[in-house]
Amino acid sequence: MRRLKAAFGPNATNDRHVWRIVDADLLASQWQPDLQFLIPALTPSQRDLVAHYRASGLSNVEWVDAIGLQSGDIVSATPERCEASILYRESDLHHGLQMTNRCNSYCLMCSQPPTPQEDSWMVREVIDVIRHMENSPAVLGLSGGEPLLLGPHLRTVLDSLTKKHPSTRVEILTNGRLLANSDQSKLLLDGLNTPTTWLVPLYGHADFLHDFVVQAQGAFEQTIAGLLNLQQYHQPIQLRIVLIRPVLEVLPELCMFIGRNLPFVKEVALMACEPIGFALANREHCEVDLLEWENVIQQAALQLTRHSIPFLFMNTPLCALSKPLRRHAHRSISDWKNVYTPTCDTCDMKPDCSGFFSWHERGWKPSKVIKVLNEEYAT
Repeated sequence: MRRLKAAFGPNATNDRHVWRIVDADLLASQWQPDLQFLIPALTPSQRDLVAHYRASGLSNVEWVDAIGLQSGDIVSATPERCEASILYRESDLHHGLQMTNRCNSYCLMCSQPPTPQEDSWMVREVIDVIRHMENSPAVLGLSGGEPLLLGPHLRTVLDSLTKKHPSTRVEILTNGRLLANSDQSKLLLDGLNTPTTWLVPLYGHADFLHDFVVQAQGAFEQTIAGLLNLQQYHQPIQLRIVLIRPVLEVLPELCMFIGRNLPFVKEVALMACEPIGFALANREHCEVDLLEWENVIQQAALQLTRHSIPFLFMNTPLCALSKPLRRHAHRSISDWKNVYTPTCDTCDMKPDCSGFFSWHERGWKPSKVIKVLNEEYAT
């Protein structure tokens, strides 16, 4: 989440938490009585204009003074800390909303370690953000923590999206464990009209392998049962495999298991580890040079190909992959945490490359060697 220093007009209080940023000349075309609007105002005359709007009866309009806000941003205002948090940016390449900080797994490489505190206010915030979005994104990600811990409130959010943004496709990042409960699966999935893809991690082809990575006993059996219940409701599934050492050691066998036992999955995403959160504390398991595992990754790709399961690489710069696999790489790192090294500036493939997480200098890169690729070498 991006946070900016900000000053607010006197009526931007905490009880009006979510606001849409709108330029003054666009207010007339966007104004609705049930939404909250912040108008960027850097000068006294601009603030006087907002005061005039309020005196005219527009009580849901206030001003904000912050560098870096864009018209269309959805923000939460914290006046006592002089801070605006960008919850949604319309111009981003990828869009996502966080629904909870709680989780029932404690993955070795979790980029956002869970917290135990009750945080149902986040669901209300997400629904408010959905109301304030002017345009419908093609895809919206919902994540946590673990969204399934929200129980029926997750379905409420999905139904809200269907009502407000019917053309938006949803991607839910979940460990899938609670979907092993048939009653919960029915409550969430029966009659679901929101086009949804379920992004579910799998880290081993046996219980002791997967359970070790997610640090939760019984997680493997629950995840497999959850995947089968998703298939029963004909839900699209993307399996996610983060490429850390314990996973790479069994990756070809895991991909063979997927091909033989989970042939219904839509695709498999092979992901470089994000060097933050628990990954830093478990560096001996999580820090790898993917080029050193080139043969293992190629064997895994071959298994998926043999079983006709599409696959892609995420969070992985092209120079960290062998030449035959580069066409499967996607630009996947969120805009606000995506960077490139100075070496990347001379690379022909930079426009098609995922680059690196912005905190890689505090952590590590997916490959120790950053190569400059040209068009001929990269394809």
